[in-house]
Amino acid sequence: MTAAQQPPLLGPAQIRELAQRLGVRPTKSWGQNFVVDANTVRRIVRRAGVDAGDAVIEVGPGLGSLTLALLETGAEVTAVEIDPTLAEALPQTVAQHAPDAADRLRVIRRDALDLRDLPDPQPVALVANLPYNVSVPVVLTLLERFPTLRRVLVMVQLEVAERLAAPPGSKVYGVPSVKAAWFADAQLAGTVSRSVFWPVPNVDSGLVAMTRREPPTTTATRQQVFAVIDAAFAQRRKTLRAALAGLAGGAPEAEAALRRAGIDPAARGETLGVAQFAAVAAALAQH
Repeated sequence: MTAAQQPPLLGPAQIRELAQRLGVRPTKSWGQNFVVDANTVRRIVRRAGVDAGDAVIEVGPGLGSLTLALLETGAEVTAVEIDPTLAEALPQTVAQHAPDAADRLRVIRRDALDLRDLPDPQPVALVANLPYNVSVPVVLTLLERFPTLRRVLVMVQLEVAERLAAPPGSKVYGVPSVKAAWFADAQLAGTVSRSVFWPVPNVDSGLVAMTRREPPTTTATRQQVFAVIDAAFAQRRKTLRAALAGLAGGAPEAEAALRRAGIDPAARGETLGVAQFAAVAAALAQH
């Protein structure tokens, strides 16, 4: 279907009319900022590489802007929505605007962080405009719980996007960067103007693209590696010898584990990649 043939998606007037009809006022507690620009949602879907038949999970579909763009590709969409009013309204919106796609939409009314399983088909992609306040936990939780997820394209606060995609040694490299790297390769995939949202947020947004890969080879568990990551960044100014002392049972024990892993005890957490953190976790577990 060419751009000229594509049916119109939700625009600003339709979004506001729909919200008014439902009695919906965007809430800060759920981080709701609705996309009102069709070009933006189509750009997200293109960048996500969604094709016909793909099983896609969308978190926080809101009033349905991105949902309709995903369904437009022929994908099967599972939308997870915490707001009961929005969850109930979404199938009706799709039936009205894209009736031929209504049978490819499933709506689950739940907090995405509480998701433990999904009905088949299992998702191969996560594509979402994520609430700023829970974006990192949602991405990491879904990657952990749903190993079928191969691709992620999420719109988040620009600062968060930069952190998720940051390499070791950069100023914004931290816990989200390393934990994301455990599951996938992440890169900044573009920026999004605040003007495409209603209400207009006071920050810009960024797109993060992630492609799953195998975690580093290590004898440590993911939980052990993540505990080392958390400790290393709890006080960024500390050397790893000092930062890991509590976890290791003392600074000398931390130094010994770091040396076994081939890491300078005077180094700081922001200089290590995920494979090095995995090596440190394995060395600590041997103690």
